Amino acid sequence: MKNVSSALEILQEEIVACRRCPRLREHCETIAGVKRRAYRDCDYWGKPVPSFGDPHARLLILGLAPGAHGSNRTGRMFTGDGSGNMLYAALHQTGFASQPRSTSRDDGLTLRDAYITAAARCAPPGNKPTPAELRNCRPYFERELELLGDVKVMVALGRIAFDTYLDVLKARGVIPSRAPYPFGHNRQFSTGPGQPVLISSYHPSQQNTSTGKLTEKMLVDVFRRARKLLAATAS
Repeated sequence: MKNVSSALEILQEEIVACRRCPRLREHCETIAGVKRRAYRDCDYWGKPVPSFGDPHARLLILGLAPGAHGSNRTGRMFTGDGSGNMLYAALHQTGFASQPRSTSRDDGLTLRDAYITAAARCAPPGNKPTPAELRNCRPYFERELELLGDVKVMVALGRIAFDTYLDVLKARGVIPSRAPYPFGHNRQFSTGPGQPVLISSYHPSQQNTSTGKLTEKMLVDVFRRARKLLAATAS
């Protein structure tokens, strides 16, 4: 089998070149051309956003989709907007990120024993990819699951990410039904022998953080749980 790092790099190149969803590609390219006033001097990425992290990670984090002026601008998952600021602060506090803030794909931030991916790789209008668009993108995530053979804990950020992962498990016959897995914040689930422990979390979206539905402490607690689970599997 090819080296995991090389195989993941090839996969990410395929993702960046993907044009399976015309609506999403048009939206991302339009945003990249028009820009937000605060970023008018920036060169927007405007393409599908590749995943990011340690190819031998034991923690896999699944998000929803790139932000229009975050990852769609910077070209790296959860980078350049409020969602990323909260996520990387929490990852840094719990030892999974080398620094607490991510501003660009060249800012030197590295992930330690963690890998970040998303259910959709293109910024969707209104942050709402359609079911068909999610299905188009899912094979990339499934290939990552196959390549990331060391994963012991999966953190799903938001209901769509949670459902995407459970759909994959159901399609593979790992679980017979999604019914025993009710979504909620910082809930822990077993999906069967040899499968990663699943933790569900509210997404660090502006809507959730501005209303207080999700606080930084609540998100830190999710990754503290993940850290404890990894420590237990190592002992």
